[in-house]
Amino acid sequence: MRRLENKIAIVTGAGGDIGRSIATRFAREGAFVVAADLDAKRAEATAAEIIASGCKARAQCVDVAVQAQVEELVASTVRNSGGIDLLVNVAGVGLTKSFLTTTLEQWEKVLRVNLTGCFLCSQAVARVMSAQKRGKIINIASLSGQRGGTGRAAYGASKAGVTMLTKVMAVELARYCITVNEIAPGPVNTEMTAVTHDEATRDAYCRLIPMGRYAERNEIADAALFLASSEADFINGQTLNVDGGFSAAGLIFDLKE
Repeated sequence: MRRLENKIAIVTGAGGDIGRSIATRFAREGAFVVAADLDAKRAEATAAEIIASGCKARAQCVDVAVQAQVEELVASTVRNSGGIDLLVNVAGVGLTKSFLTTTLEQWEKVLRVNLTGCFLCSQAVARVMSAQKRGKIINIASLSGQRGGTGRAAYGASKAGVTMLTKVMAVELARYCITVNEIAPGPVNTEMTAVTHDEATRDAYCRLIPMGRYAERNEIADAALFLASSEADFINGQTLNVDGGFSAAGLIFDLKE
């Protein structure tokens, strides 16, 4: 039996590489996936890919930072499917800008999408899940929310906020049989990093990652599948770092035996 048979899942940011990988992985495991994204065409492309593979999905355009749109996403999912079993908050924006030159507008946009968007989606879905007395919420955080990185003032702060929000939600929602966990990826091979990470950036990352490479997007999807499955029923309020050992590492050098 597939691990998410007959589950109803909302995946935000489903038009991007990581969101699409999670959405398609969940669908292959039997979930009906609502592929939500700010870019309607990309959301529709993800849903079409899932349907073409013989699985079930529909697309919905949503700005996760706009409460009315989030509430419509949740309401339409309940109308069409009867409930919600899984939410994966993937939608987010990045920014690499020095602290001294980050503008208020840039700061507010990153926090509005990455943190407020996670809050709005989680709250709206949790209200449905609390009535059902079941559900799982998975947030996509980042190692940038755990460690001080150059150019990560706004992005790192937003993801650190997601980490604390995850913990508070886990504590408060457990009484409703809802678990809340997060995945903190290190660098991932995506269309975006292929453009924004030059050779110097990649070399810098790979020197700090014991496994010496970037994650593949399917490896993030596999982690999300585990947290969404019954195998993780007693895991709550946790951060799963998918980073090749980056967060565990200190000084790395070739040791002579």
